[in-house]
Amino acid sequence: MIVVTGGAGFIGHNLVKKLVELGHDDIMVIDNDYLRKPLKNRLFRSKKPSVSYITIEDSWLWLGFNAHNIDVIYHLGARTDTAEKDEQILYKLIYQYSIFIWEICTEYRIPLIYASSAATYGDAEDGFDDKEFNNDLKPLNPYGKMKHAFDYYANTATWAKHSPPLWAGLKFFNVYGNHESHKGNMASVIWHFYHQIKETGEVKLFKSHVDFCEDGEQKRDFIHVDDVVKTMIFIEASWRCSNRKQVPSDIYNLGTGTARTYNDLARTIFKSLGKEEKISYIDTPLEIRDNYQYYTKAKMDKLDEVMDGFYGEYTKYFNSLEEGIDLYIKQLENENC
Repeated sequence: MIVVTGGAGFIGHNLVKKLVELGHDDIMVIDNDYLRKPLKNRLFRSKKPSVSYITIEDSWLWLGFNAHNIDVIYHLGARTDTAEKDEQILYKLIYQYSIFIWEICTEYRIPLIYASSAATYGDAEDGFDDKEFNNDLKPLNPYGKMKHAFDYYANTATWAKHSPPLWAGLKFFNVYGNHESHKGNMASVIWHFYHQIKETGEVKLFKSHVDFCEDGEQKRDFIHVDDVVKTMIFIEASWRCSNRKQVPSDIYNLGTGTARTYNDLARTIFKSLGKEEKISYIDTPLEIRDNYQYYTKAKMDKLDEVMDGFYGEYTKYFNSLEEGIDLYIKQLENENC
């Protein structure tokens, strides 16, 4: 059995869909959002695989009773709103529940892949290097703080030899792609820009409020959700292949390793839609201006190195921004979002 927490959410949905396509027929989704009728009904229209659903509240007991039947847990569930200020909510849904999952996987020897976040790097004063665990990172919001706190727990527990048999924490950078519309304000900027263009014919980008960056030249490492999913599946598959090297248990960055500007992004969407470019610039809201990141770029050497025996430079097989946006725009135009 495969367990996917957050399996009705953005990345989780895409992962479960791919697992079904690969022939897996015993999947348990842990997520309260599956209760929303439109989401549940459209998860898998063409097939009726053995995908079951339970709520987060019910999962505490269910996992204890069923752990001996679980082959791997993909732990993607969390409160993903980076603007959430209630640290008690985030403590329970991110930190406390993640420790529970870790303990289940440790006790019953279950491989674990969990979602960390690039938000752990904060203002990136120390860069985006994942070679060694850095406990001194200073996330800019409570979400990033809780993700970093669990990364610290995982690192410390492993040092103390109290860990799952195999595990990987993945620091997702700016993920975009199919099935994120339900996230609303927390959907990717690509989703928001697409809808701005469809509704108004233009894109509004944030102005720069620093001397070292021009308007719209702020950079992000954008990664398509398909590349995130294939990486997770590949890591887990490497653990099952005794005749090949396994991806070592550790925390890894997961981006493309390339930073692109918001101007690039907007122009690429206009081009994909076949529309004339119209870009304007607005002030960055005061409530986020002080903590606004002007640059993110995943350092991908570590993942590339461990994947070298399989693919060579792994990240060269990821979608470019242009390829990923073309794919996503086609999906959005078909209302398959």
